[in-house]
Amino acid sequence: MKKIETNLTKIISDLLPGGQVAPMVLPHCDEISLYLLTPDYPNTGLGREQWERLMEEPMFWAFCWASGQAIARYIIDNPQLVAGKRVLDFGCGSGVAAIAAAKAGAAKVWACDMDPLAVQATGFNCQLNSVSVEVIEDRESCTEDFDIIIAADVLYDKKNLPLLDKFISDAPEVLIADSRVKRFKAPFYRKISEFDSFTIPDLGESAEFGHVNIYYANCT
Repeated sequence: MKKIETNLTKIISDLLPGGQVAPMVLPHCDEISLYLLTPDYPNTGLGREQWERLMEEPMFWAFCWASGQAIARYIIDNPQLVAGKRVLDFGCGSGVAAIAAAKAGAAKVWACDMDPLAVQATGFNCQLNSVSVEVIEDRESCTEDFDIIIAADVLYDKKNLPLLDKFISDAPEVLIADSRVKRFKAPFYRKISEFDSFTIPDLGESAEFGHVNIYYANCT
């Protein structure tokens, strides 16, 4: 595991000089540990070129976002949502939702992210948690059907809102965690829970982005 930590730290330090990665237990979901950027990461003194590169290659996988903690907690507390089912974690980032689904008894879990580094980090995080998850870069590469799609914080860009329709066309059930959309109005989806959480490590975000809503759609 130390080798994995060293490899991820090297990746981080290439993007964020001085940044380090270490395994951390999630405060709101202590059944799960993730390799994450340590809280003492350098967030000042970066040059323009470094900031531009970070914007072009955002390290979503190096953080556990508030919605990620919330959806993981919800899945583990409500295992009947995924138990015995084929589950896709879309836009998996660190893989936290996929790991939660595997721990909750899913029959098979896929974790999908277009970022190759997120795919790599998710694989390492699955090893850390001793769960079996198939990690893929392209959802279309999977030829099997899904029983439920889960996704956390994928609606931060309004351009991603059409994903909600795509999800319900691809699976009979969908579980979404979101802290960004203020007026969530989409056919078939209903709010089933809410959760106050935070991102790890702390990004200094306003409290509103720590208030996570959980939405569920069932089209069976």
